[in-house]
Amino acid sequence: MKILVTGANGFIGSFVIEEAQKRGYETYAAMRSSSDKSNLKGLTPHFIDLPYANKDKLISYLSEWKKSYGKWDYIVHTMGVTKCKKKEDFEIVNYLYTRNFIEALLETEMTPQHFIYLSSLSAFGEGDSIHFTEIKPNDTPNPNTYYGKSKLKAEQFIQTLGGTLPYTILRPTGVYGPKEKDYLVMLKTLQKYLNPGIDVGIQYITFIYVKDLVDVIFKALENGAKGKAYFVADGDVWTSDEYAKLAQKLLGIKHVVTLKFPAPIVKGIAFIFDKVGGCLGTTPTLNLDKYYILTARNWKCDIEPLQKDLGFNAKYNLEQGLKESIEWYKKEGWLD
Repeated sequence: MKILVTGANGFIGSFVIEEAQKRGYETYAAMRSSSDKSNLKGLTPHFIDLPYANKDKLISYLSEWKKSYGKWDYIVHTMGVTKCKKKEDFEIVNYLYTRNFIEALLETEMTPQHFIYLSSLSAFGEGDSIHFTEIKPNDTPNPNTYYGKSKLKAEQFIQTLGGTLPYTILRPTGVYGPKEKDYLVMLKTLQKYLNPGIDVGIQYITFIYVKDLVDVIFKALENGAKGKAYFVADGDVWTSDEYAKLAQKLLGIKHVVTLKFPAPIVKGIAFIFDKVGGCLGTTPTLNLDKYYILTARNWKCDIEPLQKDLGFNAKYNLEQGLKESIEWYKKEGWLD
């Protein structure tokens, strides 16, 4: 069986590649030839460079590929961006490139047996922050970030295709694990005995360890019903303060200084950073998209359909996954 993983050199994509090779798939990694391959160290997929930006070139490429090698049995589409120098690039990469790729697959009759689209809980936006009920699959999506809006738009396009594309959409909550860099920033800050945050009241957050997410991907790929979409989380709910205390414990830090900054001030700073970053062509660590994510108060989501349809039960709780991640970070010199 042949599998293609797009965004293969990314954090999640690299773990999908690793698992595919463990399962004996003939594995293909789609990524720019100029991209960093360090996340794929020790892995041996076949590398290809797909011209997502130009649909005509993509059709030509796939047509020639089909003549020489046939089509892939499975495709896992993890390609996308979470940070951009220009806001419009979110829609270009996460939506337009995805649409180009899928339309090219359909037009060249390269449609796989199963297509997994890795979306995000951000495509729905945060849940009810008054009663703190779970986000349900039949809720009306209301993303408030450029990233979330672009992922939702790609989802909506895929869902219009009906039976022409045998797809499953996965919407993971916060994904963490070895190689991940955003949660790493907080761990590094805690090691400096600081715990900064934004004063928005209680925040409920959810997680999925990257290895559990990969387990979900292959359960969906090999046994899942097609034409469905699922939220993906480990089933536990934490407050942001509980998460910080757990990370502090696992890092072996007894005391930190907790700083809570007023939300309006942080939002103003994020707005300024966005404007300056736009002029300089850089992506600031703190921007409005990041602000909206950091101030979201409810990321609870309903995973009962995932458990029922795919028989999923997380192998890692947050403490186990975070412990393994910290050990990896230290071994690789990413943490002291």
